[in-house]
Amino acid sequence: MSQHEKLFEQFPPVSTKEWMDKIISDLKGADFNKKMVWKTNEGFDVMPFYRREDIENLDHIKTLPGDFPYPRGTKIKGNQWLVRQNIEVNDYNESNKKALDILMKGVDSLGFVIKDPETVSLRNFEALLNGIHFESVELNFLCNGKAKEILACLIKIFKDSGTDLKKIRGAIEADPLGRLMLNGNLCISFEAGLDYLASLTIDSAILPLFKTIHINASNFTNAGADIVQELAFGLSMGNEYMTFLTDREVNTDEAASKIRFSFGISSNYFFEIARLRAARLLWSVIVSAYKPEKNDSARMEIHCVTNRWNKTVYDPYVNLLRTQTEAMSATLGGTDSLTVEPFDIILRQSDEFSERIARNQQLILKEESFFDKVADPAGGSYYIEKLTSLIAESSWKLFLEIQEMGGFVAALKRGNIQNRLKESAVLRRENVSGRKEILLGTNQYPDFNEKVSQDIDLNKVFSSSEKKDEYIIEPVIFFRGSEELEKIRMAADKASKRPEVFMLTIGDPAFRRARAQFSCNFFACGGYKVNDNIGFVTVEEGVKAAISAHADIIVLCSSDEEYASLAPSVFDKVKGKAIVVVAGNPACMDDLKAKGIEFFISVRSNLVDTLLMYNKMLGLS
Repeated sequence: MSQHEKLFEQFPPVSTKEWMDKIISDLKGADFNKKMVWKTNEGFDVMPFYRREDIENLDHIKTLPGDFPYPRGTKIKGNQWLVRQNIEVNDYNESNKKALDILMKGVDSLGFVIKDPETVSLRNFEALLNGIHFESVELNFLCNGKAKEILACLIKIFKDSGTDLKKIRGAIEADPLGRLMLNGNLCISFEAGLDYLASLTIDSAILPLFKTIHINASNFTNAGADIVQELAFGLSMGNEYMTFLTDREVNTDEAASKIRFSFGISSNYFFEIARLRAARLLWSVIVSAYKPEKNDSARMEIHCVTNRWNKTVYDPYVNLLRTQTEAMSATLGGTDSLTVEPFDIILRQSDEFSERIARNQQLILKEESFFDKVADPAGGSYYIEKLTSLIAESSWKLFLEIQEMGGFVAALKRGNIQNRLKESAVLRRENVSGRKEILLGTNQYPDFNEKVSQDIDLNKVFSSSEKKDEYIIEPVIFFRGSEELEKIRMAADKASKRPEVFMLTIGDPAFRRARAQFSCNFFACGGYKVNDNIGFVTVEEGVKAAISAHADIIVLCSSDEEYASLAPSVFDKVKGKAIVVVAGNPACMDDLKAKGIEFFISVRSNLVDTLLMYNKMLGLS
């Protein structure tokens, strides 16, 4: 090869048809769509590979980072984001001490959650913000009420400190639509709430970088929504706020500049990266329809928070892996700020250790992985660019459907939003129960010896679906994917005698081993004590060992061919002293049922329904 010859000139290009022909050949007659195409909850058919030709007609790939309509992000140099940590404010002086402490540990965005609105006062806020350099940190406040009083306190404190008001970043996170959606009602009339929000927005004009409207789309994720639904519903809320504000004589540029979106990031890694890119693209389209004077007004400010839907009580340190991939998706997708919630937030009051780990998860991405160095690192990826287009198209279609219903509020009042969320939640529950969606340590590969932590707070662990007569709309209810299995497992934890499952392994070594491993994993997900065995030579020997072990359930593990003779023999010798279960779906199942053998488990078994059935039979509640 000559010095100037290019390496790849030696290799002829391979067409898409050639790739497909090779794949189909290697499948040896298997259906390509069933084996190779991923059908997602969002309704997408994701191909096993993408090529340049798949994105050549996408207009958004022709833009640069920082360019309208912002699919590639709003950052031109690097990929900086703010590391946020929330602080619950009960004692203002103690909260100030904590804020000053974590600001020295890598945090540059503070979220103050005011627990009692009646404590809002200038004196308390002076104590809360004492010693904080306002231009160096983002300040965010969440309080169920008193937003205008908080704003007045802040403006007074900022002015007295001599701070340049144009450099103050942060938000008072007002969201009457979100409160209506979750609570089913508002403390004042809806129209009065919107008038209040418009007045708050106008009053905050003196702080141009300060937001007053917080669209918490993560609420949809934590109610079971998929990625497309969360984005479409969030955009619909944003559009509603734009309409309400402009109708109340807030100009378009001012209204758009005061809105911040907060998305809940799931562990669907590449989809979440693409979703944030699609979100900026679609929001720019919506804002442009209101005829802003400046393109910059169509920039979407995005805060992301790790979601709670996939967090688990059992094996809680796995939550660290989940939040880490979620943080990676959020930052690579171009979020402006990020909250990584502590791994134990869903089961107890987080402590200094878990909060420190959560902070450091972001700092590792910045200081060791250099995720903050490159603007739009996903740009040009055939797969992610195609996902961006698919998510944008599907979300826009759902957004338009909501608009045809009269907008977000009208759809909420008619129950359309709630019904969509319920349908998605049912599907995701079924996927967890059927183990199509894996929650490691909960519905697959549990820690066999783990018991529930003694310091859990059950009010945090399990969602409430309490109904009240004064609802004006049906509220949206949160839940986590692992809740049902956690209830089943806690019943075993708290039982006077933990149910014991005995593996009666006999016959073909390969089949009995594989089925014993599956069955141990299956019952351990319910907190049952599993007793595995190498194998027995005779049925008599196996049954004797099982009865001696005081087994509540005996699982026969062998091959399908051997079940026809082994299963009836085991059933007859057990004589009702334990529940006999056959591992698998043998062809002789109907014959076995005719002989009194009722119970079978396999990969087709619904984990939740099956464990609930055995819990009931064993008297566990």
